[in-house]
Amino acid sequence: MSQTVDKKPRLTTSAMIASIAAEGQKTLPAPFGHALVNAARHQPQIMGLTADLSKYTDLHIFSQAFPDRFFQMGMAEQLLMAAAGGMAKEGMVPFATTYAVFATRRAYDFIHQVIAEENLNVKICAALPGLTTGYGPSHQATEDLALMRSIPNMTVVDPCDALDTEQAVAAIAAHHGPVYMRLLRGKVPLVLDEYDYQFELGKAKLLQDGADVLLISSGIMTMRALETAKELAKENIHAAVLHVATIKPLDYATIIEECRQAGRLVVVVENHSVIGGLGEAVATSLMHAQVMPAFRHIGLPDEFLAAGALPTLHDRYGISTLAMVNAIKHWLG
Repeated sequence: MSQTVDKKPRLTTSAMIASIAAEGQKTLPAPFGHALVNAARHQPQIMGLTADLSKYTDLHIFSQAFPDRFFQMGMAEQLLMAAAGGMAKEGMVPFATTYAVFATRRAYDFIHQVIAEENLNVKICAALPGLTTGYGPSHQATEDLALMRSIPNMTVVDPCDALDTEQAVAAIAAHHGPVYMRLLRGKVPLVLDEYDYQFELGKAKLLQDGADVLLISSGIMTMRALETAKELAKENIHAAVLHVATIKPLDYATIIEECRQAGRLVVVVENHSVIGGLGEAVATSLMHAQVMPAFRHIGLPDEFLAAGALPTLHDRYGISTLAMVNAIKHWLG
């Protein structure tokens, strides 16, 4: 697993594909594309499909390695999902890639009826999840987890970084059934290699412990949670970080066990609308288990978000490290 250090600053324009890596942060190039190639070497039934976005989902790496197993479907996301379902019926394992907004909002009925209802072995890998683009509501998939976790038979995965993405690809390739995975592409930050981390489908992982705050997070917000914990430690506030890479099925047992610890503020942080995502899933599990810690939720507001530079938007909507630190200090008094 080779790594590079990206010394360029984060993009400060409203470019569609903006880097989520901070200046000087370790990154890996195209972890999804390389991991899929590795999996395909051992699973000849793996196919790669995209809706005119191979370059922007890193599927072009797969297409170069396996041109006979790559299918360019054009800008027709419903057709993409229908074709993937047909391939799965014939014993193939199709990985279908596009942007998250197009996979979920535009092709939702095809995923529901063609793929999930028959429990077909299709892997939907969707780029630009949540607020990872500055192009405004047309490209900001702030409700994708809510949509996909509500579909029966659907497994939902939200990786944190390059390592998580690599390991998740191998895991979902081995798993039978439909999967929706949020996709980080391009130069993806490498964070979890410092935490002796191993992705397991359906399992949450405690990355570090702390007596004052429990941060429960998924996706890129786990990077932010770890940064937040470091900043809080400077003020003698000790934060635990629980990374929930699988949103569905949710690891209720681990979440409840960690939330039972007395005296900790529980904060769920997510790169998703506060409606229908990880926060509501955790809150529901706590209610059913009759576990009632002090609970707070950091997520994107229930509104159409603005266009602009990502760092500015993350500050504005409360999912930057600084915004999280300030919110937690306020809640702790």
